[in-house]
Amino acid sequence: MGLAVLWPGGAPPHERTGVGFDRQTQAATVTKVVELSCKDVNASGAPPTGDTSTAEGSSAVQQDSGTCKKATIRVDTGKDKGRTFTEIVQPDQSRQLHEGQEVVVAYEPSAPKDLQYSVTDVNRKFPMALLAGIFALAVVLVGRMRGVMALVALAISFLVLTFFILPAILQGSNPLVVAVVGASAIMLIALYMCHGLSARTSVAVLGTLLSLLLIGLLGSGFIDWAALTGNTDDNTGLIHGLYPSIDMSGLLLAGVIIGSLGVLDDVTVTQTSAVWELHEANPTMGWRGLYRAGIRIGRDHIASVVNTLVLAYAGAALPLLLLFSIAQSGVGTVANSELVAEEIVRTLVGSIGLVASVPVTTALAALVVSADRPANGRVQGGAQPVPSGATPASTGTQPAPGRGGRGRRRKR
Repeated sequence: MGLAVLWPGGAPPHERTGVGFDRQTQAATVTKVVELSCKDVNASGAPPTGDTSTAEGSSAVQQDSGTCKKATIRVDTGKDKGRTFTEIVQPDQSRQLHEGQEVVVAYEPSAPKDLQYSVTDVNRKFPMALLAGIFALAVVLVGRMRGVMALVALAISFLVLTFFILPAILQGSNPLVVAVVGASAIMLIALYMCHGLSARTSVAVLGTLLSLLLIGLLGSGFIDWAALTGNTDDNTGLIHGLYPSIDMSGLLLAGVIIGSLGVLDDVTVTQTSAVWELHEANPTMGWRGLYRAGIRIGRDHIASVVNTLVLAYAGAALPLLLLFSIAQSGVGTVANSELVAEEIVRTLVGSIGLVASVPVTTALAALVVSADRPANGRVQGGAQPVPSGATPASTGTQPAPGRGGRGRRRKR
């Protein structure tokens, strides 16, 4: 119902600004690379490559030292297919072009004709596709049919993200509502598709939904309290400039919810499976015993998952942390900056939701599975199962009538 009500029907159009990712790009190939003196480059006034056309790059050309490279690039797609242009590669650039290399070029129609195209990146489509193929093969070989269903669920998750969550936010819908609806849809599809329609899966779904609700409430409260705007870098600034109606702090909260979903699924499914297996091993165990045993397993899970989440966010923000280290800033100063504060709130809110999901899901699973105890915990005919090592006398049961019984009656 949420998908139907909020379905955007596509992202709203806009005029390209030519800034960052919002520019026209084409595929191209480096056809020729020759070396020449940087002094000759400075004398001819040739422009440097597009990805370093900054004041720093210009000063490098003006140093009149070192060996530069002159690359000839052929445009392979678009209306100017077959057109060639040249660019200068400076010796101190991190990206060096070589002959035969496939690159991505940006196109700016309003620029002079000889400056309309510039190299912006390397074409990495083949190695990325190969890596994705290796990943899919590994999942299928190990997971068999479950692996195939997991890949299908992953594809559907990307479709929901691409065709619902992102366009709906761009259309101006509340990012929190969109994130909750989209994350719930992804969760329902992924869990039921991978684990089947069962009470076990439904318990995991319910535990995940409750944890997502807690994450949403905590995230909303602390993002507002800490005055986090969500507009902290060039990309978010460009989004705000193109679509001023988007609530950037709400977009930050939506990212927290969606980012926590994947780890939540893992925790809730694992806890539910643990409780079910404990019940299978000992059908006579009540819900309290199941909960205590399951929560002991959950404590180990909490320790590993929280550490994983913190390290994942720290790894993503490692360049930023290095900058603070270089500046010799104190811990308080670093934590107070909005860039780091966003990551702290994201990590802690997600971790609280993960921690809460363990007792919540374990309790739900214990209650549901123990409700079936009268049917599974007794042998057919109503007799109680005899514990291992016990005798009939100790359990209060009488021996079945037989030859030994008749002999005792004769003796009496």
